[in-house]
Amino acid sequence: MDSSQARAPAPPVVIAVLLVLLPLVCWVWIVVMARDMYGPMTGASAWMMTPFWDAPHLLLLWAMWAVMMTGMMLPSASPMILIAGKRHSGMLALGYIVVWAAFSAGATALQWWLMQTGVMTRMMETSSRRTGAALLIVAGVYQWTPLKHTCLAACQSPVAFVMRRWRSGSWGAFRMGLEHGVFCVGCCWALMLLLFAGGVMNLAVIAALTAFVAFEKLVPVGPNGARISGALLIALGIWMAV
Repeated sequence: MDSSQARAPAPPVVIAVLLVLLPLVCWVWIVVMARDMYGPMTGASAWMMTPFWDAPHLLLLWAMWAVMMTGMMLPSASPMILIAGKRHSGMLALGYIVVWAAFSAGATALQWWLMQTGVMTRMMETSSRRTGAALLIVAGVYQWTPLKHTCLAACQSPVAFVMRRWRSGSWGAFRMGLEHGVFCVGCCWALMLLLFAGGVMNLAVIAALTAFVAFEKLVPVGPNGARISGALLIALGIWMAV
């Protein structure tokens, strides 16, 4: 690993764009859509009311998920982006976003299927308490699994991750971003199910998940923190079910 490149900080303007401006733009778009969805539904979210989910509407749904995942997850990757160095931070961030864009395609397919089967309403909320309870329990159980703890450890130790997986050049940084994104998806995919449980465009749920993911990844509480939050999610799911 070229330590001089890894330690050289990225220019402030690059950091501002990647960690402040880009997430802010994503959040503005999310807020505009959410307010319209739970309001007049005549603007940014009007397309969600379509009864026919053809390719253009599915593309819009994927874009909604991709923007939301970027706004929610990119700030929690800030340690990796800062460590990447002035020549590589942008490419690493791009690789990271690509992985979450791929996750968004899976979330889009799942949401389409849930809506087709009547499990979700057009307001992007579950149609029954038991469905929401099941999603909470699934997310809670996953918090206890070895895979969760392995992925969380990689997210909580960006320096160790870079030392083990450093690759030089822009393409190397992009690959590191992909790899870090895979670990991040492995850490957080089950938590993203809570968007289905609480409402995909529910701003309170989106904000709470963003804060929780950032806390879990940036504060080194270890696997015990995941176990505690998992137990709470399971208890909440059982309470909702009964």
